[in-house]
Amino acid sequence: MSLRIGVILPEVLGTYGDSGNAEILAFRAQARGVDAEIVHVGIDDAIPDSLDIYTLGGGEDIAQSIAARKLTTDHGLARAVAAGRPVLAICAALQVLGTYYTDAAGTKTAGAGLLDVVTLPQGLRAIGELRSEPGPGLVGRGVTETLYGFENHGGGTALGPDATPFGFVSFGTGNGVPGVAPVQTNDSRELDPDTVLEGTPQGYVTEVDGRRIDGVVQGSIFATYMHGPVLARNPQLADMLISMATGVDVAELPAVEVPGVADLRAEREEFIRRM
Repeated sequence: MSLRIGVILPEVLGTYGDSGNAEILAFRAQARGVDAEIVHVGIDDAIPDSLDIYTLGGGEDIAQSIAARKLTTDHGLARAVAAGRPVLAICAALQVLGTYYTDAAGTKTAGAGLLDVVTLPQGLRAIGELRSEPGPGLVGRGVTETLYGFENHGGGTALGPDATPFGFVSFGTGNGVPGVAPVQTNDSRELDPDTVLEGTPQGYVTEVDGRRIDGVVQGSIFATYMHGPVLARNPQLADMLISMATGVDVAELPAVEVPGVADLRAEREEFIRRM
Protein backbone atom coordinates (compact mmCIF):
# COMPACT_ATOMS: atom_id res chain seq x y z
CA MET A 1 0.00 0.00 0.00
CA SER A 2 1.18 3.53 -0.73
CA LEU A 3 -0.26 7.02 -0.38
CA ARG A 4 0.07 9.99 -2.70
CA ILE A 5 -0.46 13.17 -0.68
CA GLY A 6 -1.13 16.34 -2.62
CA VAL A 7 -0.02 19.87 -1.73
CA ILE A 8 -2.29 21.93 -3.95
CA LEU A 9 -1.20 25.35 -5.27
CA PRO A 10 1.59 25.92 -2.73
CA GLU A 11 2.77 29.08 -4.53
CA VAL A 12 -0.47 30.87 -3.65
CA LEU A 13 -1.85 28.82 -0.73
CA GLY A 14 1.35 28.34 1.20
CA THR A 15 1.84 31.57 3.12
CA TYR A 16 1.46 30.21 6.65
CA GLY A 17 3.42 26.95 6.52
CA ASP A 18 0.34 24.81 5.97
CA SER A 19 2.23 22.67 3.46
CA GLY A 20 3.68 21.08 6.58
CA ASN A 21 0.42 19.18 6.97
CA ALA A 22 1.47 16.92 4.08
CA GLU A 23 4.79 16.27 5.83
CA ILE A 24 2.93 15.15 8.97
CA LEU A 25 0.70 12.82 6.97
CA ALA A 26 3.66 11.29 5.16
CA PHE A 27 5.59 10.81 8.40
CA ARG A 28 2.68 9.13 10.21
CA ALA A 29 1.98 6.86 7.25
CA GLN A 30 5.62 5.85 6.90
CA ALA A 31 5.88 5.18 10.63
CA ARG A 32 3.23 2.50 10.08
CA GLY A 33 5.04 0.94 7.15
CA VAL A 34 2.96 2.66 4.47
CA ASP A 35 4.89 4.23 1.60
CA ALA A 36 3.97 7.90 1.15
CA GLU A 37 4.82 10.36 -1.59
CA ILE A 38 4.17 14.11 -1.42
CA VAL A 39 3.01 15.53 -4.75
CA HIS A 40 3.24 19.30 -5.27
CA VAL A 41 0.61 20.54 -7.73
CA GLY A 42 1.48 24.03 -8.91
CA ILE A 43 -0.64 26.80 -10.34
CA ASP A 44 0.28 25.80 -13.91
CA ASP A 45 -0.33 22.09 -13.35
CA ALA A 46 -3.57 20.23 -13.94
CA ILE A 47 -4.97 19.10 -10.60
CA PRO A 48 -5.07 15.29 -10.65
CA ASP A 49 -8.19 13.54 -9.40
CA SER A 50 -6.33 10.38 -8.38
CA LEU A 51 -4.35 11.47 -5.30
CA ASP A 52 -5.16 9.79 -1.99
CA ILE A 53 -5.23 12.90 0.21
CA TYR A 54 -5.34 16.58 -0.75
CA THR A 55 -4.06 19.47 1.37
CA LEU A 56 -4.58 23.18 0.74
CA GLY A 57 -3.35 26.06 2.88
CA GLY A 58 -3.77 29.75 3.60
CA GLY A 59 -2.81 32.71 1.47
CA GLU A 60 -3.06 36.48 1.17
CA ASP A 61 -5.76 38.33 -0.77
CA ILE A 62 -4.18 38.50 -4.23
CA ALA A 63 -2.85 34.95 -4.00
CA GLN A 64 -6.25 33.79 -2.83
CA SER A 65 -7.94 35.30 -5.88
CA ILE A 66 -5.46 33.48 -8.14
CA ALA A 67 -6.29 30.22 -6.38
CA ALA A 68 -10.01 30.91 -6.80
CA ARG A 69 -9.63 31.36 -10.56
CA LYS A 70 -7.68 28.11 -10.79
CA LEU A 71 -10.17 26.07 -8.76
CA THR A 72 -13.18 27.37 -10.66
CA THR A 73 -11.70 26.37 -14.02
CA ASP A 74 -9.75 23.20 -13.14
CA HIS A 75 -12.19 20.56 -11.86
CA GLY A 76 -9.68 17.91 -10.81
CA LEU A 77 -10.26 18.56 -7.13
CA ALA A 78 -14.02 18.50 -7.62
CA ARG A 79 -13.76 15.06 -9.23
CA ALA A 80 -11.62 13.84 -6.34
CA VAL A 81 -14.20 15.09 -3.84
CA ALA A 82 -16.97 13.38 -5.79
CA ALA A 83 -14.98 10.16 -5.46
CA GLY A 84 -14.76 10.64 -1.68
CA ARG A 85 -11.05 11.40 -1.44
CA PRO A 86 -10.21 13.30 1.78
CA VAL A 87 -9.34 16.99 1.54
CA LEU A 88 -7.87 19.19 4.29
CA ALA A 89 -8.39 22.90 3.60
CA ILE A 90 -6.99 25.67 5.80
CA CYS A 91 -8.08 29.32 6.12
CA ALA A 92 -8.07 30.93 2.65
CA ALA A 93 -8.61 27.50 1.11
CA LEU A 94 -11.78 27.14 3.19
CA GLN A 95 -13.05 30.40 1.74
CA VAL A 96 -12.02 29.56 -1.84
CA LEU A 97 -13.78 26.19 -1.75
CA GLY A 98 -17.04 27.90 -0.73
CA THR A 99 -19.74 29.49 -2.86
CA TYR A 100 -18.12 32.92 -2.74
CA TYR A 101 -16.09 35.22 -0.54
CA THR A 102 -16.01 39.01 -0.26
CA ASP A 103 -12.79 40.69 0.81
CA ALA A 104 -12.31 43.77 2.99
CA ALA A 105 -12.42 46.01 -0.10
CA GLY A 106 -15.86 44.66 -0.99
CA THR A 107 -14.72 42.58 -3.96
CA LYS A 108 -16.87 39.46 -4.36
CA THR A 109 -15.11 36.42 -5.80
CA ALA A 110 -16.75 33.16 -6.85
CA GLY A 111 -15.39 30.06 -5.17
CA ALA A 112 -15.19 26.46 -6.31
CA GLY A 113 -18.63 25.68 -4.86
CA LEU A 114 -17.46 22.53 -3.08
CA LEU A 115 -18.50 23.84 0.35
CA ASP A 116 -21.88 25.33 1.24
CA VAL A 117 -20.37 28.41 2.90
CA VAL A 118 -20.01 32.11 2.18
CA THR A 119 -17.41 34.46 3.62
CA LEU A 120 -17.85 38.18 4.29
CA PRO A 121 -15.60 40.69 6.07
CA GLN A 122 -15.41 40.75 9.86
CA GLY A 123 -15.05 44.00 11.73
CA LEU A 124 -11.38 43.30 12.54
CA ARG A 125 -8.77 40.64 11.81
CA ALA A 126 -8.77 37.54 14.02
CA ILE A 127 -5.23 36.74 15.13
CA GLY A 128 -4.28 34.38 17.94
CA GLU A 129 -4.78 30.98 19.49
CA LEU A 130 -7.82 28.94 18.51
CA ARG A 131 -9.21 25.99 20.48
CA SER A 132 -12.30 23.93 19.70
CA GLU A 133 -14.05 20.66 20.42
CA PRO A 134 -14.59 18.39 17.39
CA GLY A 135 -17.89 18.74 15.57
CA PRO A 136 -20.10 15.77 14.64
CA GLY A 137 -18.40 15.26 11.28
CA LEU A 138 -15.12 14.61 13.09
CA VAL A 139 -16.47 12.74 16.11
CA GLY A 140 -18.23 10.31 13.79
CA ARG A 141 -14.83 9.48 12.29
CA GLY A 142 -13.05 8.99 15.59
CA VAL A 143 -11.68 12.48 16.31
CA THR A 144 -12.58 13.17 19.93
CA GLU A 145 -9.65 15.16 21.34
CA THR A 146 -9.63 18.94 21.76
CA LEU A 147 -8.29 20.74 18.68
CA TYR A 148 -5.60 23.44 18.84
CA GLY A 149 -4.36 25.89 16.23
CA PHE A 150 -3.52 29.47 15.36
CA GLU A 151 -5.82 31.73 13.36
CA ASN A 152 -5.08 34.77 11.21
CA HIS A 153 -7.97 35.88 9.00
CA GLY A 154 -10.25 38.82 8.27
CA GLY A 155 -13.27 36.92 6.99
CA GLY A 156 -16.34 35.66 8.79
CA THR A 157 -17.73 32.43 7.34
CA ALA A 158 -21.38 31.36 7.50
CA LEU A 159 -22.49 27.77 6.94
CA GLY A 160 -25.35 26.72 4.69
CA PRO A 161 -27.64 23.75 5.28
CA ASP A 162 -25.32 21.22 3.59
CA ALA A 163 -22.38 22.06 5.88
CA THR A 164 -21.65 21.10 9.49
CA PRO A 165 -19.09 22.62 11.90
CA PHE A 166 -15.53 21.34 11.98
CA GLY A 167 -15.39 22.34 15.64
CA PHE A 168 -17.13 24.25 18.42
CA VAL A 169 -14.94 27.15 19.58
CA SER A 170 -14.00 27.44 23.25
CA PHE A 171 -11.26 30.01 22.72
CA GLY A 172 -10.61 32.35 19.82
CA THR A 173 -12.79 33.38 16.92
CA GLY A 174 -13.02 30.56 14.40
CA ASN A 175 -15.53 31.30 11.66
CA GLY A 176 -16.55 34.45 13.52
CA VAL A 177 -19.50 36.57 12.50
CA PRO A 178 -19.42 38.77 9.41
CA GLY A 179 -19.33 42.40 10.50
CA VAL A 180 -18.62 41.61 14.16
CA ALA A 181 -15.21 42.12 15.77
CA PRO A 182 -13.34 38.88 16.60
CA VAL A 183 -13.12 37.56 20.15
CA GLN A 184 -10.46 35.88 22.26
CA THR A 185 -12.25 34.37 25.23
CA ASN A 186 -12.88 31.11 27.07
CA ASP A 187 -16.49 32.10 27.67
CA SER A 188 -19.23 30.76 25.43
CA ARG A 189 -21.65 33.37 24.17
CA GLU A 190 -24.87 33.46 22.24
CA LEU A 191 -24.76 35.88 19.36
CA ASP A 192 -27.56 38.20 18.39
CA PRO A 193 -28.48 37.31 14.78
CA ASP A 194 -29.19 41.00 14.14
CA THR A 195 -25.44 41.65 14.41
CA VAL A 196 -24.63 39.57 11.34
CA LEU A 197 -23.43 41.67 8.41
CA GLU A 198 -26.16 42.51 5.93
CA GLY A 199 -25.75 40.34 2.86
CA THR A 200 -25.35 37.03 4.66
CA PRO A 201 -27.77 34.68 2.84
CA GLN A 202 -30.91 33.64 4.64
CA GLY A 203 -30.52 30.24 6.27
CA TYR A 204 -26.75 30.53 6.66
CA VAL A 205 -25.55 30.31 10.25
CA THR A 206 -22.57 31.52 12.22
CA GLU A 207 -23.33 29.49 15.34
CA VAL A 208 -25.10 26.23 16.20
CA ASP A 209 -27.24 25.93 19.33
CA GLY A 210 -25.68 29.12 20.68
CA ARG A 211 -22.13 27.81 20.21
CA ARG A 212 -19.49 29.54 18.13
CA ILE A 213 -18.03 27.39 15.36
CA ASP A 214 -14.81 26.91 13.44
CA GLY A 215 -14.56 25.54 9.95
CA VAL A 216 -16.78 23.17 8.06
CA VAL A 217 -17.14 19.50 7.25
CA GLN A 218 -18.95 18.54 4.06
CA GLY A 219 -18.58 15.19 2.38
CA SER A 220 -14.88 14.34 2.34
CA ILE A 221 -13.74 17.97 2.86
CA PHE A 222 -12.48 19.03 6.28
CA ALA A 223 -11.83 22.77 6.48
CA THR A 224 -10.70 24.93 9.39
CA TYR A 225 -9.14 28.29 10.19
CA MET A 226 -6.45 26.51 12.25
CA HIS A 227 -2.85 26.93 11.19
CA GLY A 228 -0.08 25.30 13.16
CA PRO A 229 0.29 23.34 10.94
CA VAL A 230 -2.91 21.93 12.36
CA LEU A 231 -1.89 18.28 11.96
CA ALA A 232 1.31 18.80 13.94
CA ARG A 233 -0.79 19.93 16.90
CA ASN A 234 -3.58 17.40 16.37
CA PRO A 235 -2.24 13.98 15.36
CA GLN A 236 -5.62 12.33 15.85
CA LEU A 237 -6.93 14.48 13.00
CA ALA A 238 -4.02 13.38 10.80
CA ASP A 239 -4.78 9.75 11.55
CA MET A 240 -8.42 10.26 10.57
CA LEU A 241 -7.32 11.42 7.10
CA ILE A 242 -4.93 8.48 6.78
CA SER A 243 -7.74 6.15 7.86
CA MET A 244 -10.01 7.49 5.14
CA ALA A 245 -7.31 7.17 2.50
CA THR A 246 -6.27 3.64 3.44
CA GLY A 247 -9.67 2.22 4.33
CA VAL A 248 -8.38 1.14 7.74
CA ASP A 249 -10.52 2.08 10.75
CA VAL A 250 -8.77 4.80 12.72
CA ALA A 251 -9.01 2.70 15.89
CA GLU A 252 -7.05 -0.08 14.15
CA LEU A 253 -4.12 2.10 13.08
CA PRO A 254 -0.96 1.25 15.04
CA ALA A 255 -0.02 3.94 17.55
CA VAL A 256 2.63 6.49 16.54
CA GLU A 257 4.23 8.34 19.42
CA VAL A 258 5.98 11.59 18.53
CA PRO A 259 8.06 13.13 21.33
CA GLY A 260 6.98 16.62 22.23
CA VAL A 261 3.44 16.59 20.82
CA ALA A 262 1.77 16.01 24.18
CA ASP A 263 3.95 18.72 25.73
CA LEU A 264 3.07 21.14 22.93
CA ARG A 265 -0.65 20.55 23.41
CA ALA A 266 -0.32 20.96 27.18
CA GLU A 267 1.70 24.16 26.74
CA ARG A 268 -0.92 25.64 24.40
CA GLU A 269 -3.69 24.74 26.86
CA GLU A 270 -1.80 26.39 29.69
CA PHE A 271 -1.22 29.50 27.56
CA ILE A 272 -4.93 29.74 26.77
CA ARG A 273 -5.90 29.28 30.39
CA ARG A 274 -3.67 32.19 31.37
CA MET A 275 -5.32 34.50 28.82
